[in-house]
Amino acid sequence: MTVSPGRRLASEALGTGFLVATVVGSGIMASRLTDDIALQLLGNTLPTGAILVVLITLLGPVSGAHFNPAVTLAFALRGEIAARLAVAYVAVQCAGGAVGTFAAHAMFDETLLQVSANVRTGPAQWFSETVAAFGLVLAILIGIRARPDAVPWLVGLYITAAYWFTASTSFANPAVALARSLTDTFSGIRPLDLPGFVAAQVLGAVAAVVLVRWLWPEDGQR
Repeated sequence: MTVSPGRRLASEALGTGFLVATVVGSGIMASRLTDDIALQLLGNTLPTGAILVVLITLLGPVSGAHFNPAVTLAFALRGEIAARLAVAYVAVQCAGGAVGTFAAHAMFDETLLQVSANVRTGPAQWFSETVAAFGLVLAILIGIRARPDAVPWLVGLYITAAYWFTASTSFANPAVALARSLTDTFSGIRPLDLPGFVAAQVLGAVAAVVLVRWLWPEDGQR
């Protein structure tokens, strides 16, 4: 199916918006329902994994369902998306993510404009984000070739698992990290901590592209 750039960008903005609204909204709901941190995290994890399956299944045929600048970067490095369109993807992902945060605030009667004070920094957090983004991009790139029909589930299940095996709770997404800096709730991150997270996510994505190029070469390169 040939899809116009405008429709692709709308898909990326819509998908990222719903993803962030789910992350932020489920975090608010979980923190209101229980004081148990483990249950709060579980209440944040399951909806996030579930919405990823839904969004990738529905919007994948339109835009590829990146919803993530690190994923878009990976495809750009592989020559599978033009540089100008990739930049536009990143812009609408960030904008859509911000709108998703505001939508979550509105649904829960929170102050719309917030700045997070939630500290997330240090070598362990940065390494966690490198691992999280590396694994996510790896799952996508290999999944597309091994089991393209399973990619929505692979991504949803990977993020669900990575919430729990990474110290950072697996943001793995610069647009989501930016959007989460705009909420001073359960899922937030201080704006001051964004550069470390984004750098780690980009590093993880690039490392995954390099590994996949060697591990799963294109036809004729074996």
